[in-house]
Amino acid sequence: MATGGGGAVGGAGWRLPGRVLELVFSYLELRELRSCALVCRLWHHVLHGDENSEVWRSLAARSLAEEALRTDILCNVPTYKGKVRAFQHAFSTNDCSRNVYIKKNGFTLHRNPIAQSTDGARTKIGFSEGRHAWEVWWEGPLGTVAVIGIATKRAPMQCQGYVALLGSDDQSWGWNLVDNNLLHNGEVNGSFPQCNNAPKYQIGERIRVILDMEDKTLAFERGYEFLGVAFRGLPKACLYPAVSAVYGNTEVTLVYLGKPLDG
Repeated sequence: MATGGGGAVGGAGWRLPGRVLELVFSYLELRELRSCALVCRLWHHVLHGDENSEVWRSLAARSLAEEALRTDILCNVPTYKGKVRAFQHAFSTNDCSRNVYIKKNGFTLHRNPIAQSTDGARTKIGFSEGRHAWEVWWEGPLGTVAVIGIATKRAPMQCQGYVALLGSDDQSWGWNLVDNNLLHNGEVNGSFPQCNNAPKYQIGERIRVILDMEDKTLAFERGYEFLGVAFRGLPKACLYPAVSAVYGNTEVTLVYLGKPLDG
């Protein structure tokens, strides 16, 4: 599909009615849509004015597994454009421990029952700027260690024994949901949340993670309750949502939500 001044679309295509453009765009892939959005204001508006348009509905149907669209995995992602974006930010099948795999739904990690191993995964895309939110939940037993947080590309995603892999070095930061400890550089940075008799994590409970690369902070929410800032002074680096698990056959789901809603 040409977008230059001499092509059919680039020449006269910009004058087509929005509904016709929407129909044409509904056949394109994400990379092509990004290029089209730069052509002119009309094209940009057609693509981004309605996040539930046929363009994003069609792309979601082609890109995402049926299970992801028909179950409640993406229940907190209300638009089709948001669902496509969530899939782009899901766990990477190429950046995880050899003892885990990403299920067909595209969002859930399954840890195989391997003895004396701690196994993790990073997402496909990391962040070096902006504010971002995602939610994580365990769909099986936690075991002795179950950590959610962030990591650089240099942080390992597998190690021997049952340990808090996220937070075991200076390349990752984690919250262990089993004992409520914050972990970084191989040390416990205190308990979290900072309150008396903090409730233990319940299987299936969605935890919202908020990364602010402008303020260099990492915070957590549970339900509609803001639990507080867990880490400050994060480095100016590309940081990836990540998890680590030890229990055999446990499953962890991560869904990117986009820019966090304040208040």
